[in-house]
Amino acid sequence: MSSQVRALNISHVRPVQTAGPSPPFQVEHKLSFMDLFQISKTIQRLFFFDGPDLPPFPSVVSVLRSSLAATLAVFLPLAGELAYRPDTGDVVIDSSSSSSTGVKFVEAEFAGGADAMRRLARDDAHDAEAFARLVPALDAGSLPAPVLAVQVTRPADGGAAVAVGVSIRHAVADGHAVWHFLRAWSEASREGPGSLAAPAFVRPTFDRAGIRHPRSAEIARVALNKVAPALPLLRSTSSNPKPEIVPQSGITFLLRADEIRLLKQHILDEQSRTTTNLGGEPCKPPSTYVAVSSLAWASIVRAKHLTTMADADETHLMVVADCRNRLRPPLGDGFFGNCVKPCVARAGAGDMRGESGVAVAAAAIRGAIRAGLEELGGDPLADAEGWAGRHGSTPPERIVAVASSNRFMAYGTDFGWGAPSRVELVSSFVRQMVTLLGARDGAVQVSVVLDVADMDAFAASFGAFASRFGGDMAAAGTGTGGVVPLTSKSR
Repeated sequence: MSSQVRALNISHVRPVQTAGPSPPFQVEHKLSFMDLFQISKTIQRLFFFDGPDLPPFPSVVSVLRSSLAATLAVFLPLAGELAYRPDTGDVVIDSSSSSSTGVKFVEAEFAGGADAMRRLARDDAHDAEAFARLVPALDAGSLPAPVLAVQVTRPADGGAAVAVGVSIRHAVADGHAVWHFLRAWSEASREGPGSLAAPAFVRPTFDRAGIRHPRSAEIARVALNKVAPALPLLRSTSSNPKPEIVPQSGITFLLRADEIRLLKQHILDEQSRTTTNLGGEPCKPPSTYVAVSSLAWASIVRAKHLTTMADADETHLMVVADCRNRLRPPLGDGFFGNCVKPCVARAGAGDMRGESGVAVAAAAIRGAIRAGLEELGGDPLADAEGWAGRHGSTPPERIVAVASSNRFMAYGTDFGWGAPSRVELVSSFVRQMVTLLGARDGAVQVSVVLDVADMDAFAASFGAFASRFGGDMAAAGTGTGGVVPLTSKSR
């Protein structure tokens, strides 16, 4: 661990043993092909907390440990490990007592002090190295490997600030599932373990049998051959030269509810004008997810005009669509695993840089989602055989990925001492990534990771686009949670 962050104590949290008979748990779950595409990735979430309601660090640790133990009793596979079964070639989540040592729980200290920790939480530009030190490593290079780890970090000066980092293997959970767990854990911490038995609580289910495809086994083999061809090693031992290391930069904006409303209206006006000219059917307003993703995508394409992308080039945006309730039978919101499919939108770079660029982006995104979910005879997994090779020929500088969703209300993650002041996704899976999260009062947090060479132009373009949506935006006030609002950054 870096000298800026030192470990004070490393222990393991095991699921609490409840009195009386426990519900039966399957101790081994075979991963689906949707899980296997993510086997080499880790989701790392970082939460900053500060303020007068924050209890002393020993109390924070005690409450988090006890509530985690109670939550793991319901989310039992998270206390286990990923394991490889060479006789069948399967990868499984093994939560048997013999494989479960519990969840690694790191107590750490940040040398910079409380003020420095608060600056990390308030700066719109990401300090990627500092963020990485505040989340626990799940660095096992081969299977078996732990599924989950937690790190809680205090400032060295004892000030009222704390960072909570959570790392979970992506093969076990997609974004919906991760937030299901985090919401359950925070409620158990805030309200007590009885919240996990409340009628409104959605119990997680881990059985992957509902992920069906006639050629599931073959798709699974293709997925593993692509992302982890040397199991039980999780990384390829190929002698191919190392990929070029491109310096990356991250930044976070906040789009307030009124700004999003104006953005949606701008897109609707532009698309309605085009549709009227072509004699088509009336347009519908875009969803918040589509509108904000469109603004980010168009801004990135505009920014890259000076670097790697000509107007004649085609640019791609990959979004993921949740299929839980579109399968037959539906899996339900309690399904804990990966159940999202990639949908790729395509548009010409020149079209994206024009006056109607955001509207062009929105139409492309909606078309990609419609094709991925609605035009496959009612089965969104029907085209799964093509997922592995779909993006292999696309240059990384021409594809942007949107991770997470504005429906994930990250700032509701209250462990009992108030909402976090900042939430970020620390792990980055692609060269160009946009992460959305729901924020307070209908706002959306937009975090973007790009090549350093493109970041300044992106920030300027993001603001320039937004300034066209309504001249009254600058009067909307300041942002919340310390994240610099769009208007402050662009004006």
